[in-house]
Amino acid sequence: MALKVYSPSLLYSVGLGAVTPIIAISARDRGASIAMAALIVTLVGVGSLISNVPAALLTNKVGERTAMVAAAGWAAAGLALGLFDSELPLFAIGVTMLGMAGAVFNLARQSYLAEAVPVEYRARAMSTLGGVMRIGVFAGPFMATVAMRWWGITGAYWVGVAAMLLALVVCFAIPELPSRSRERVDSLPEASTISMWGMAKKSRRVLCGVGLGVVCIAAVRSSRQIVLPLWGESLGLDAGTIALVYGLSGALDMLIFYPAGKVMDLKGRVWIAVPCLAIMAIAMSLLPLATGIGMFTAVAMLLGFGNGIGSGIVLTLGVDYSPVHDRARFLGVWRLMADAGAMGGPILLSGMLAVATLGIGIWSIAAVSVLGAVLFGYFIPRSELNRIGAP
Repeated sequence: MALKVYSPSLLYSVGLGAVTPIIAISARDRGASIAMAALIVTLVGVGSLISNVPAALLTNKVGERTAMVAAAGWAAAGLALGLFDSELPLFAIGVTMLGMAGAVFNLARQSYLAEAVPVEYRARAMSTLGGVMRIGVFAGPFMATVAMRWWGITGAYWVGVAAMLLALVVCFAIPELPSRSRERVDSLPEASTISMWGMAKKSRRVLCGVGLGVVCIAAVRSSRQIVLPLWGESLGLDAGTIALVYGLSGALDMLIFYPAGKVMDLKGRVWIAVPCLAIMAIAMSLLPLATGIGMFTAVAMLLGFGNGIGSGIVLTLGVDYSPVHDRARFLGVWRLMADAGAMGGPILLSGMLAVATLGIGIWSIAAVSVLGAVLFGYFIPRSELNRIGAP
């Protein structure tokens, strides 16, 4: 079952990783200014943010497997717009479609895995899912680079479309969940009547506690992708060196997901959630103090380690606190908060850069990381083993 569950996620992440680095370049080729190209890149996040609620409703209605099939097909259609010499507005629509598809696919596979995997292995399953996603995003650009040697920039989009279509095909091989039988669905009236707003109100204690911690960790994770290249540039490092350091940080991030999941399963979620944010806070605090490539590399590795041990923590906590009989709706709200944090981090950083220095901006993100560690430490029970399941 693991092969069937994780292979679509790997393929989808490969497709996403193949095109992410060249979206801005493609926009520039279509006449966009630098500012407009940056805006188009953010449309992936915008598409995901606006689609989290519809994704939950769709998954609840048609089931996880069907939702993943539809999402992979929608992503392939969006990427196909990059294969042709389309106008900039049409290309922007395709980028937004990619974000929309990601919202549906990510929620559906998380919901599927939550029910398909035994509770005692839940954190390891979710951490492995996070690790598989990292591997795919890491491998995608290399595959795209090979394809672009023959077909130019469209080669990246061919890799993306092919990976998405393969993910679609593999999703058909996934068995539907037993709870999706008509008899089981009809026996759960709450799952068909409660609204998304009603779910948010019902879960407000969780969302205002652990949920705010998720907003913080998402903000720090999205910001770290910006601050490392910017600080490396401020040190006078060339693009190749910065890319190498960033790649080393990503490799460490990618390799340690399973031990983190095992700790969460055996000791409790808090033993990973708090160290993850605490380590990233330390790394962010040290980054403005880095004056050479040696310390810059060490801080980047520390940041990668901190993020890596938190692989799957947002997924795991979301499943832990979701009602068993209406999981998709809760996860829709949960992912909405995570996406809001992912967009809010760069916005906070940009605001600080407008009024202060890059170092102050990085320290502001470190403060967000400290806040997230405090929230997780206070609201997550010391051992999740006694309360896994619906709140």
